[in-house]
Amino acid sequence: MDAAPVKRFAKFGPYEADLRTGELRKHGIRLRLQEQPFQVLAMLLATPGDLVSREQLQNRLWAGDTFVDFDHGLNTAINKLREVLSDSSATPKYIETLPRRGYRFIASVEFTTGALKPGEKPEETRAAEPSAAATSPRATARALLLLLQAMYLIFYLITLIRHEFIYPSVQGLFGRGGEIVTWVAIVSAVAGMAVRLFFFSGIALDQPRIGHIFLRVFIPLMLLDELWAMSPLLLWRELGTGLSLAAVAALAWTPFAQRTLVRMIYPELEAKAA
Repeated sequence: MDAAPVKRFAKFGPYEADLRTGELRKHGIRLRLQEQPFQVLAMLLATPGDLVSREQLQNRLWAGDTFVDFDHGLNTAINKLREVLSDSSATPKYIETLPRRGYRFIASVEFTTGALKPGEKPEETRAAEPSAAATSPRATARALLLLLQAMYLIFYLITLIRHEFIYPSVQGLFGRGGEIVTWVAIVSAVAGMAVRLFFFSGIALDQPRIGHIFLRVFIPLMLLDELWAMSPLLLWRELGTGLSLAAVAALAWTPFAQRTLVRMIYPELEAKAA
């Protein structure tokens, strides 16, 4: 008796995973997905609707004699997998997080052997499109958070280069305090540049712990940002009163926007807090 054909393809939504070659396609277009995230996906697809524990994933993907940060590696793999699938932990379509326990694949899955029907021709492989996974919510959130870090770096750099203009601006606005404000701006700009470079590099390299660090230092970082939210007032003569106040309002909201983006990029922080 012939052996039962091996299930090779797993189809869910617009996606198709080739379990033999380790390839993932969307509408026939091959997506970029590293080996470890794909292995996580394969384990989840093997038992749709059932819990796959963190211990099972560790035993399968991280051998007992391998010295790695398992939590870091698994969180990174899940984040990259969700990014490619345009999924999120808050409103999951495919991968559901069970806090401190593991993950579950919640979409319906159809398995096929890949055998061709009589008269059917093999489907040609289409070229991968670079933008296929770049438009996911997580990728957009990372890009926005990086832009905000760059914005603050530009503010600090301009302040350090043109600090001699702060004194006359403050004196013209308040009649006093120009020297104090100048020194506060210089010191906070130097400290702010170090902080923003740290977060910029961590976000750019997609380090999972950077989100945890951001939330831990959010209060002092918010106070620094709210201080710099007043900076458009120094340009009130050039911008006008209305535009200056509008800029202050926008910058005052920015720290909270950053916190929201961090939670979107690193949803496992919410799961650990639950």
